[in-house]
Amino acid sequence: MTRARNRELLALIPVALLLTAGFAAVFAQENAKLGNLSLTYGAYFLAVCLATHIYLRIRLPHADPYLFPLMALLTAFGLVMIYRIDEGLARNQANWFVFGLVLFALTIQFLREYEVLERYRYIIATAGILLLLAPRLPGIGEQVNGAYLGVKLGPISFQPSEFAKLAIVVFLASYLREHREVLIVGARRVLGVTLPPLKHFGPMLVVWGASMLLLVFIRDLGTSLMFFAAFLALLYVATGRFSFVVIGMILFLLGSWFIVATVPHVHERVEIWLHPYAEAESSGYQILQSMFAQADGGLFGKGFGQALIHAPGHPRTIMLPAAETDTIYPLVVNELGLFGACGLIATYLLITARGFKTALLANDGFSKLLATGLTAVFAVQVFVIIGGVTRVIPLTGVTLPFVSYGGSSIVANFVLLALLLLVSNRARREAEEGATSDGRGEPLGAPA
Repeated sequence: MTRARNRELLALIPVALLLTAGFAAVFAQENAKLGNLSLTYGAYFLAVCLATHIYLRIRLPHADPYLFPLMALLTAFGLVMIYRIDEGLARNQANWFVFGLVLFALTIQFLREYEVLERYRYIIATAGILLLLAPRLPGIGEQVNGAYLGVKLGPISFQPSEFAKLAIVVFLASYLREHREVLIVGARRVLGVTLPPLKHFGPMLVVWGASMLLLVFIRDLGTSLMFFAAFLALLYVATGRFSFVVIGMILFLLGSWFIVATVPHVHERVEIWLHPYAEAESSGYQILQSMFAQADGGLFGKGFGQALIHAPGHPRTIMLPAAETDTIYPLVVNELGLFGACGLIATYLLITARGFKTALLANDGFSKLLATGLTAVFAVQVFVIIGGVTRVIPLTGVTLPFVSYGGSSIVANFVLLALLLLVSNRARREAEEGATSDGRGEPLGAPA
């Protein structure tokens, strides 16, 4: 217990040093001189992280010791990159970071017994669906690059899908925990493929239909893919049948193909993805510039502050559109090179590995599925945005977790982190105490 928290504390120190070094590098590029400001920012960041660490040491002494430092590392990196773009945006992001930590602490405080979420799964699911549909409501919905992703209430603008993903994962984890046997009992093998009984095939079809409706309604393939991929991950963990995942992927591909062929706006987005040079100065400009920025970075990058976000001498001519949000990954590649980008991706992979490790350690079905779903939706979101700017999939409006500018993203992901740590704390405590299964899951080994 104490050793785990000590490892967490030791991991936070180099994170604060990295933030300090990053700000120093930015100041050196912009001002050609160094002051105490970078040390001040580093000290503030370390103080906030230390306060959070002390809270975790008291409330969740058995929780995974690496998840919070890894996400703090991403946040620190994001703050440096955003400050390099716009000092005002960096201050806003820092304020959202603190607010996210407040919600992080409140989530841990009031959801210590997180299984209470199972009782309200239908209310939570309804709230999640309403959040997803909110951007299409007249008067408050915002359209970004043709997709309906934002909601604007007076001076406040946010992306409700960031919070909807948490609600949908909680509902699916609870529902599949209770009904997973129904999908297994009566399954048949046809041509070597395990098929669920037709009368129990409904849940997959319902979620598939919801994903297709989401694709049509908010016009965003990335968000639809993110939710359906999280569902398939939960379905595989709940049933242990890989064939169900294959069937789900085929259904999604067929549905997406049909919608691309019949819905003009979605078809246009896919055409931009496939043929960006056809509209190089208009609709294809953003994806082409992001590709050029990554190619220009090479292996080692051009250095902090060296990327051309605006044309020299023409500040209104944007060379890298939405550099603080959609295309922050190309900016990272341009300034830090392929090695820097690989380091960023490795951090996301480590978080994903620790999240799935938490799912493996969990003894009860709901905890196992909840940790799996939260980790899967986090990992798929990273894939969706990086895949979009590298032309693996069409470019979408989701954010790169903890790195891109956006208050709703950083706040929602800190709530996600709190839920993961709650599951981890219980799972590791039970493993250390030699706890056995409570009847809803399989006993697993001790934490590493």
